[in-house]
Amino acid sequence: MTPRVIDPRSTANATLTVAERTDLLVVGAGPAGLAAAIAAARHGMSVVLVDENPVAPETMGDDVPLHFGQRMSGAVRNRTAMTEAMLGAEPALADAMEAGVDVRLGTAAWGLYANGPSVGWLPGKVAGLTDGEASWMLGFKSAIVAAGRRDMGLAFPGWQLPGVMGATAAERLARLGALDVRRAVILGSSAEALLAAIAMRQAGVEVAAIVEQAPAPIGPAALLDQLAGVPVLTRHVIAAARGEAGGVTGAALARLDDDGRRIAGDPVTVGCDTAVLGIGAVPVIELLDAIGCRSVFSPARGGHVPDVDAAQMTTVPGIYAVGDCAGVWAAKSMDRAVAEAEGRRAAAHAAQAADASDGAHAPEEPAVDLSAYRLAWVRSAVVEAAPGFGAEAHVCQCEEVTAREILEVRPPRYLNWPHPLRNSTDLSALLGQGPPNADQVKRLTRAGMGLCQGRRCREQVAALLALGAGAGLGEVPLATFRAPVRPIPLGLAALPESPDMAEHWDVWFGIPGQFAGGWELEATQAPAAKP
Repeated sequence: MTPRVIDPRSTANATLTVAERTDLLVVGAGPAGLAAAIAAARHGMSVVLVDENPVAPETMGDDVPLHFGQRMSGAVRNRTAMTEAMLGAEPALADAMEAGVDVRLGTAAWGLYANGPSVGWLPGKVAGLTDGEASWMLGFKSAIVAAGRRDMGLAFPGWQLPGVMGATAAERLARLGALDVRRAVILGSSAEALLAAIAMRQAGVEVAAIVEQAPAPIGPAALLDQLAGVPVLTRHVIAAARGEAGGVTGAALARLDDDGRRIAGDPVTVGCDTAVLGIGAVPVIELLDAIGCRSVFSPARGGHVPDVDAAQMTTVPGIYAVGDCAGVWAAKSMDRAVAEAEGRRAAAHAAQAADASDGAHAPEEPAVDLSAYRLAWVRSAVVEAAPGFGAEAHVCQCEEVTAREILEVRPPRYLNWPHPLRNSTDLSALLGQGPPNADQVKRLTRAGMGLCQGRRCREQVAALLALGAGAGLGEVPLATFRAPVRPIPLGLAALPESPDMAEHWDVWFGIPGQFAGGWELEATQAPAAKP
């Protein structure tokens, strides 16, 4: 019998260094994640709960993980104070610790991995974690992702100025006492936008106006009642953010006709130091998409969300989605019990507990057509941006890509591509029949490939492609995500390697001699067979 020969250079023989293991990994210490962690610990599971907050101020300055818009106060530089603020704002964190949960604040999950069609050598499911000082791999049996939500961007002239921020970031900073805002204009009237406005008022911020392009506010009346006295300007859109490098000094507002088109005339400027983007709360599904969980477009759940079953489990066995990353709707945003029930349900299933947790809470029917609503904002604020406000706004601020360059699929300007395009500028002709592909546009224009990893522009690019193709948002495939799903310094990206992984590492790139000089190649090649 011929002995089996193992290629020492094959990745199949390498081992991954896993620093620690747990039964359950919970990502996100919001209401859903905390409820899941506490329930799982009470079911007898070992649980590690990670949350990237408090986020380093340098990372917040890059608008990661939320669009902070440089409106965080100096308090964020005191990590100890911010940790204490988090504990004070969320009593369930103390409950989790008392239940035996290994709670790790300031620790981010940048990747989840499992064996599947493209990889089969992992020692089970693993997660990549970092605390800002080191990165390591944690093995787990199940993971519950409660990564929350972020806000859709809107590329009006001046939106790059300090003072343009997301509603979720504004609400979070307000509740932690770290919001540096005096007077704000709220763009959008969704439940999430109104909740941010309420939190800001409670933090001492003057809300100058709520701006809504629709003919009426779309948020719950109960929230609007809490904002009594704040002007609600329907059939208006932001034309530009006024200001200089130091930040926003006002919001220029334009009127819209009954068809949602701008009415000719000079915009009216409302004095403010902050414009809050509340036109769309987006489920954060990066980790789930990167590991291969199937997603679907669900207007009732806020857009692209993971496809989950009755136990909140995704299409990847052992991976669950709960809280806002599993869907955003008004009732869940207003009542944390909805998200907590999702967390307990997932924990019970992961623990194979006999006692089933709370029944599922189905989202209510949306107040408006989500696709039409978001497309209307992009059309009126971005596509119909009036001249006279300086250079055309960059939809992708990191790579400086404009809406026109996205619709015409122009290569990055630093390539010095000749201006006359080789192809027709008609979107259908450029991308072929069927819905446009956001990944193709990303690779050709680099929109979404910058430091913020598309957090500010991803949904805008999809909206522009939908408008260009005359399609709905649900017809535009979601651009894919890859780990790491958050920026990591190169010094932290290097994981510990076992000797068998470090040896022959150059061969893993597919070209044995690509990192060797020509004079060294003979030593790396097998001897030729004798005739």
